Amino acid sequence: MGRPTRAAGFTLLEIMIVVFIVGLLATLVAPRLMGRTDEARRVKATADLATIAQALDLYRLDSGVYPTTAQGLAALVTRPTTAPVPRAWRDGGYVDQLPPDPWGNPYVYVATGDRFVLKSLGGDGVEGGEGNAADVQ
Repeated sequence: MGRPTRAAGFTLLEIMIVVFIVGLLATLVAPRLMGRTDEARRVKATADLATIAQALDLYRLDSGVYPTTAQGLAALVTRPTTAPVPRAWRDGGYVDQLPPDPWGNPYVYVATGDRFVLKSLGGDGVEGGEGNAADVQ
């Protein structure tokens, strides 16, 4: 007879060491990542605003004007039926869909004739604010 074979698997000591190492890593890394969530949301909002602004510029090139405040950003997804109806409108729209801002609120769009205001109201969803609650333009 040969030597007895050891059953496959991990010992309790090996499992405890792995759990300890994972816990140690979590306590060192987690605090560094926690503060980055707000910054990541602001960066995403800025990127979304740039994409929407570019789509608005394309809309204006095709139709001659920006969508009215009443038509809103929905004019980038579906052809407006209220005046002024665009003379040319890209089949399929200018964006596939309008994303909410990273805090779950719609982006604010106000047409001012040959210009527009486009922004996110930030974490609190209210005009103005500071820090995470500040508007993103």
